[in-house]
Amino acid sequence: MEISSEKVRRARIERGWTQQQLAEVADLSLRTVQRVENQSVASNETVSALCAVLEIPRSELLTDDPTRPEHQATRKRMQLLVPVTGMIGAALGSGITILIMRGLGAG
Repeated sequence: MEISSEKVRRARIERGWTQQQLAEVADLSLRTVQRVENQSVASNETVSALCAVLEIPRSELLTDDPTRPEHQATRKRMQLLVPVTGMIGAALGSGITILIMRGLGAG
């Protein structure tokens, strides 16, 4: 997952830690810390470890890049699905209301 490498680097430097020290405290390899700071990617476990030792909430560390293709595809699907599900819900609700009213009127 993508994370803010700048926030990790800044928090590490504010504590006066080297990358090696951060790796040791977070129980990560030096290579993992280097990858995080250079490539802005980390596994879920790495994110959890970094958040814990750097005292950074996950929501602040994770990045959400809306320009990524998978985000754009999801946004397009949601733009179609939300109105469609709203119409289906309204139609079902109206149909059920009519059935209930007919049932009450017939009784």
